[in-house]
Amino acid sequence: MVRYADLYQRVTGVRLFPGSLNVVLRHEYRLPARRLRLEPGDYGGRVGMNLVPSIIGGHRVFIVRTDQNEAGTGHHGREILEIAAPVKLRDALGVVDGDEVEIVVEA
Repeated sequence: MVRYADLYQRVTGVRLFPGSLNVVLRHEYRLPARRLRLEPGDYGGRVGMNLVPSIIGGHRVFIVRTDQNEAGTGHHGREILEIAAPVKLRDALGVVDGDEVEIVVEA
């Protein structure tokens, strides 16, 4: 989040906290067709990056997933959601490992 903070802010409209919250689902999650997209050339990376606007506990957040993770070949499986937000979500939501959260994906 730190390395590409300016780019993420330009794409999402908010400055993201330098860290993410990983949420483990009971099932795989596949990216929706409507999402924000960063191509490798946009940020000098090797794979594309996808950001899905969502809401957790009243906070605007983004599901962040690389093309590799979406394909099932990255370091996170499809049942792991990496969540980025403008705040430190653990503190803002008062959650600890094992707590459940509800994620609403914006249409």
